[in-house]
Amino acid sequence: MSQKVLLSATEISIILHRLACQLLENHLDFKNTVLIGIQPRGSFVAERLTTILKEEYGVKHIDLGFLDITFYRDDFRRGDKTLEATKTKIDFLVEDKNVVLIDDVLYTGRSINAALTALQSFGRPKEVELLTLIDRRFSRHLPIQPNYRGRQVDAINHEKVKVLWKENDGKDVIYLIDR
Repeated sequence: MSQKVLLSATEISIILHRLACQLLENHLDFKNTVLIGIQPRGSFVAERLTTILKEEYGVKHIDLGFLDITFYRDDFRRGDKTLEATKTKIDFLVEDKNVVLIDDVLYTGRSINAALTALQSFGRPKEVELLTLIDRRFSRHLPIQPNYRGRQVDAINHEKVKVLWKENDGKDVIYLIDR
């Protein structure tokens, strides 16, 4: 098993700043826009983007939530491995809002499909956009494409993209691992 660094901490930071600028261009004051990180790994991206938007671009208020999709996945109860749910925290209305779903890696599209289904439990958004840090564009099982992407990666199916976050893993780095 070999691993190659796809993005260093500096490159991740640059990409997050670019994504924050793109969000700012499209949503300006975020009065009618909410950010929702898909648990568990999308929450790190969502928190970082929120911090950048507030601290560096002066956005006063952003509704930030976290969505657990465990029980909405199409592989729930299919394997022997017990899935552990994380906590959903959405303490605002999504009804008639612009929702930006945020995840770290877009692979088959199944997690996003589950997130869209789970999101319906909280109301009917006006519009839903997708932001992903890494887009594995040739691996889709569903016709799902991001509105905002950090980096496209042409990884073949036996390769894995692994994202490490300082808050959880001690450092920021993204690896391409050949299994």
